[in-house]
Amino acid sequence: MTPYALTVDAGIRDLLDADHLLCEMAAGLALPEDVSGCTHLVRDGRPRVVVSLSLLSRPLPDTLRERLAGYGSVSPGLPDEVGRAVLYPGVRALTGTMTVAELLAGSAIARVTVLGTPGPPDPETRVVTRDHVRPQWQRDELVLAATPALGGTLVPFEAPDPTPCCADH
Repeated sequence: MTPYALTVDAGIRDLLDADHLLCEMAAGLALPEDVSGCTHLVRDGRPRVVVSLSLLSRPLPDTLRERLAGYGSVSPGLPDEVGRAVLYPGVRALTGTMTVAELLAGSAIARVTVLGTPGPPDPETRVVTRDHVRPQWQRDELVLAATPALGGTLVPFEAPDPTPCCADH
């Protein structure tokens, strides 16, 4: 199902800045709890990160488009089908350590995949969220990629504080 969506191009070039923009929008615009806010990489003549806001079940509030104009250029729809979700139902509860089953039951994430393994993880496997859970849309569902970690746990593939390329130069 295609969600009701708006895309905002604020000329951002960094994922972390796009994450901050989505969080600023959520706080400043009092967005509904069931809004999905995603980042999308644009690789045209001007590479950048755009953000989208969407709802699956109903149109976004009519006044939102005007309010979003203060953040950048606003266009209808999604720029692609594989957004990286920053805002989504249940994201605020994904803190600390929880089981895969708890993560799935308490959020809009539909599946967890583990890199390098053919099947899904055991529902009782513990996930150390690092308070940074960024699933991606795949075939109309949110999927969290995870990697094995110490003690038989999993961690989300995306680290909350990645080391910039060439940081030691």
